[in-house]
This record gives sequence, C-alpha cells and structure tokens, in this order.
Amino acid sequence: MRFTLMLSRGEYRDFLAIAQAAEACGWTSITIPDSLFFPQTTVSRYPYADTDNIRQYIAATPFVEPFIAMSWMAAVTTTLRFYPAVMKVPVRQPLVLAKALSSLAVISGNRVSLGAGLSPWREDFSYNGLDFEKRGRLMDECIEVIRAAMSGRYFEFHSQNYDIGPIKLNPVPDRPVPILYGGHSKAALARAARLCDGWISANADTDTLKAMIGQLNALRERYGTRGRPDFEIHVMDVTASSADDYRRLADLGATDMVAGFASEGQEMIDNVRRFGEKIIAKLGSPRAT
Repeated sequence: MRFTLMLSRGEYRDFLAIAQAAEACGWTSITIPDSLFFPQTTVSRYPYADTDNIRQYIAATPFVEPFIAMSWMAAVTTTLRFYPAVMKVPVRQPLVLAKALSSLAVISGNRVSLGAGLSPWREDFSYNGLDFEKRGRLMDECIEVIRAAMSGRYFEFHSQNYDIGPIKLNPVPDRPVPILYGGHSKAALARAARLCDGWISANADTDTLKAMIGQLNALRERYGTRGRPDFEIHVMDVTASSADDYRRLADLGATDMVAGFASEGQEMIDNVRRFGEKIIAKLGSPRAT
C-alpha cells in the first residue's frame, strides 16, 4: 500500500522540509496542485465543490508552477515520487510540457509521473487562445504527442490542432513516465482506461469511490487494459481516518492512498509525521520503482 501526500494550501516556503519529513516516515509520493492564473470573473462552475468556495480558495492560495516545485523537492530527496494533481494539460503546448516532464524525469531518476486533467475553467482555454469545446480532443492529442516526444525517437504528428515534426527530444528518461488521468466523469474514466497508466480521484467518500472504481474497471475490460498489473488507482477518501479505512480502499482496488492536511508550517510537518506513525507504519508503504 502506497501513500501520497497532497500539498494544497500554498505551503511552498516549507516544501523542502515537508518533502524530507514525508520521505523519512514512509510516504511514497507528493502531489502538487496546478493553477495558471485567477480570473476575476468566470462563466464556469466547479464540478467537485461549491464554485464560490473553491474560487475563494484559489484566489487566496499561492500556486507555484508544479515543475518548479517538484524539481525543488526532488533535489533534497532520493526516493520520494512527485506528480501534479492534476495538471491542466491541454491548455499547455504539448512539446514544452513534454520537455519539462522529460527533463525532470531524467534529473530525478524517474521519480515523476504526470497527473493529467482537463481544466473546468473556460478562461484557462480562452485566455490561452484555445477553444474550450475542443478540450477533449486536445487532451487526447496532447497525451499522444507527449508519449511520442519522450520516446527519444524521431516522430511527427499532424492534426487540425498541431503540426509537428519530424523531431525528437534529448535527453529522455530510460523508462516511460506514467500518465495518470484525473476526473470523475464517464469520459474521464474512459480516458484513463483507454490512454493512460492510472486514474486519480478528486475528493470523494468510500461509496462513491467504490462505484467509480467499478466503472473504471469495466472500462478497462472494454479497452483491453484490465490485465495491466502496473495500472495505478490513486484515491482521496475524505472519510478515511484509520488503518482499517485504508485497508478497505485497498480491497476496492486502490493502489495509492492520497491524504492532505489543513495546516501549514511546523503543524503541517507534525501532521505528516503523525500520519506516518499512525497509518503508514502499520500498513507499510513500498517504494514505487
């Protein structure tokens, strides 16, 4: 059973100390949120929480660019893994994203995954010159371009959205970077099952996670990926608080348990260590390789 620490409250001044504490007490990964900018107004609704509440949180939170934050923490750790959850992939140019991801994978010794998702905010697309209505197609194409770019071989890609190559990237990691897809919609679950190496949930309760994992596994059967032993299922159960709770999630098929704390500074570090002693030490946390 593996555990991922979610950083979400702008704790960047303490990132290094938090990462070192997490590594020392058995956490497998750290995940970083992604937010490019905050629009003063929006026409969008947030799907996983009250829109006004989430906008207040985003407006007040300093979001460090995920590749910068992950590189910083990777430099002071040796086993801890990192991934953004989730990065707004289709609002970024895929070659630039692939270059940053490939570079971090190389310098960290393959300790990074790409947590990918669609932004729910129309402004993320329109202010970057992109059509929000094409977001699903853009995502599929970005995943294809990123995988091809990180192969290290010459490749080309041509569509209505991108006209690339033949080109290659150098350096590239010596193993593929896992791509984990986040989202609760049927389309998100299908994309995870069809194109990706794992799935990431947003905040949910046990019953909701059970239903979604069941849907995900049915889609994996449909797309022929059910038999992959390396497929990762990352879940954040807001009702989980005991070792038995996490055992139940593992029984549902979760491979990675995500937990976070509403704290900063030394209180955050203390919570990270306390969770390690109370939960991780009882259940074990094998390092991903």
